[in-house]
Amino acid sequence: MTPEIGHFALALALALALVQSVLPIFGAARGNILWMQSARWSSLGQAFFMGFAFLALMQAFITSDFTVKNVVENSNSLKPMLFKVAGTWGSHEGSLLLWTLILTVFGAAVALFGSNIPLALRARTLSVQAWISVGFLTFMLLTSNPFDRVFPPPGDGQDLNPLLQDVGLAMHPPLLYFGYVGFSIVFSFAVAALIEGRVDAAWARWVRPWTLAAWMSLTAGIALGSWWAYYELGWGGWWFWDPVENVSFMPWLMGTALLHSAIVTEKRDAFKSWTILLAILTFSLSLLGTFIVRSGLLTSVHAFAVDPERGLYILGLLAVSIGGSLALFALRAPTMKPGGLFKPISREAGLLVNNLLLATATGIVLFGTLYPLFYEAATGGEKLSVGPPFFNASFIPVMLPLVFAMGLGPYLSWKRADLAGVLQRLRFVAVLAVLATLVTWYLAEGGPVLGYLSLMLAFWLFFSTLREWAMRIKLFEAPFPESLRRARNLPRSSHGMTLAHAGLAMAMFGFIGSTVWKSEEIVFVRPGTEISIAGFDVTFEGAERVRGPNYFADRGTLRVVRDGHYVTDLFPERRTYPVAQTTTTESAIRSTMAGDLYASIANPAAEDESAQGAWTLRILYEPLVNFIWIGSAMLVLGGGLSLSDRRLRVGAPRRKVAKPLALPAE
Repeated sequence: MTPEIGHFALALALALALVQSVLPIFGAARGNILWMQSARWSSLGQAFFMGFAFLALMQAFITSDFTVKNVVENSNSLKPMLFKVAGTWGSHEGSLLLWTLILTVFGAAVALFGSNIPLALRARTLSVQAWISVGFLTFMLLTSNPFDRVFPPPGDGQDLNPLLQDVGLAMHPPLLYFGYVGFSIVFSFAVAALIEGRVDAAWARWVRPWTLAAWMSLTAGIALGSWWAYYELGWGGWWFWDPVENVSFMPWLMGTALLHSAIVTEKRDAFKSWTILLAILTFSLSLLGTFIVRSGLLTSVHAFAVDPERGLYILGLLAVSIGGSLALFALRAPTMKPGGLFKPISREAGLLVNNLLLATATGIVLFGTLYPLFYEAATGGEKLSVGPPFFNASFIPVMLPLVFAMGLGPYLSWKRADLAGVLQRLRFVAVLAVLATLVTWYLAEGGPVLGYLSLMLAFWLFFSTLREWAMRIKLFEAPFPESLRRARNLPRSSHGMTLAHAGLAMAMFGFIGSTVWKSEEIVFVRPGTEISIAGFDVTFEGAERVRGPNYFADRGTLRVVRDGHYVTDLFPERRTYPVAQTTTTESAIRSTMAGDLYASIANPAAEDESAQGAWTLRILYEPLVNFIWIGSAMLVLGGGLSLSDRRLRVGAPRRKVAKPLALPAE
């Protein structure tokens, strides 16, 4: 009975969304306060019914209710409880339910915590948010009902994809969706502002916390997915330029540009058109990713390869959302006043360069992701692969100037900056970055020139970020108690910016080190085989069969020695899931700040007679790779610190109301 109640809750949420999509926006047009206030209660009602439907589906997974088709296809009675719960969002229908739940949660959050937002703007924003809800709720109810029954019910389920039965990936989709869908409320604010015909500093202040919250979640989701790919898939990489990876990366790039553009709109009342356009494009890229993942166009370990007919519905929704919002933007943008003027050397100009480079980088990733699809359609089915060589050759040269600009930008003043004075303050930073790179070159003994150039820019960003923060609090220039007092009084958003920029530099150390100085060996091994890599001597001591809750595994044992001294034992596994009839690789990793020793095993190819009775051992040394996760955590913490800034929590300044002109006395 619970699935039917969950299905009914979806229908009630759709009814409320239909009301909310019409009544508040007409109330704003007519000045009807009661109609506008209805958006608050309909938003809360939507979130309540969506939450109820989601819990109903989760209850079906927890109790292994195999009368529900979704549970049959994505669960099994032997599966651990954590992965039964994660199975709720591990399918097309379940993840769509989570997607729509988060959509309504953001609407409810604006209704609850947006009391400082003018009533008319809030009503229009929540109406636009309801338009999106209507699209996804109708899609779910008409084509992707998560509560479909199956009769007669089977004795057990087909199990969730074993690759997805992992703690990291259990949390990856919710975080990613909070980022994806979080940008929907920013999109709604942008469309509401275009309808209202007013974009100003107050509007930018209202939008910033929602943008920051979505960006933080998307950053955490991407980082967690990268970490999962690194230790779970067994190939030893943290990024593959997989199309499904790309569709989450593109909104992150555009959202980063949006975040910086909103700051300029708030501080200087400039970049209004930029900020509105970026808000539209960021969510449009989120919708594009949803279409690509669910249309069956792409094959990926974490894509929902469903029938193309469902993809056509999302394509229609995509066309209406993007086409309608861009048409409205084209109509309204010419009427927006440009705002504050600035010189070519200024903080505004630096942030404009930031926007242009991030938009260009997004365009490169979009082209590389979609070109194979267009090529296949144009050639009648001929396949073409666009992989890491293309992205590394085109994306990295665009991002390196951005890193340089990030180190320089915070030193520039608004409106007009003294470039000579800025360079004078940064001279010590440049010397320090060069020296650190030379030390690395001496220790590493070789490597490509581009790797050292990238590393020098990472040092530049790191040291310039610390230098700018030290200047703000007069560290080493004033007594320490005075510096401490200034640090306490510094806005949290300033501390957040420092932490985030330093975090990107830290992540770059990991990107560069694990790419440029990576060592790898792939060999056939039998008990007693010894391999040397990166100064380690690794001996394969054999493999044994072990059992898990819903799998059995062949577990290898590797003894690691360095300079004659025992270091550790590694236990990579090759798991087999009988119900799903699939195998997975569980890597074994010895992690240090200097780098990871990474091992995975697999059965040798059946046709290779010379390797009968042997195992395929893949062993890598990944220098500095843990800096990627440290830097990602710093990015998220920096965003959280900025979000906690009292100025964002209290709200925006009141909009100015034009005073009536005084008539001359007669």
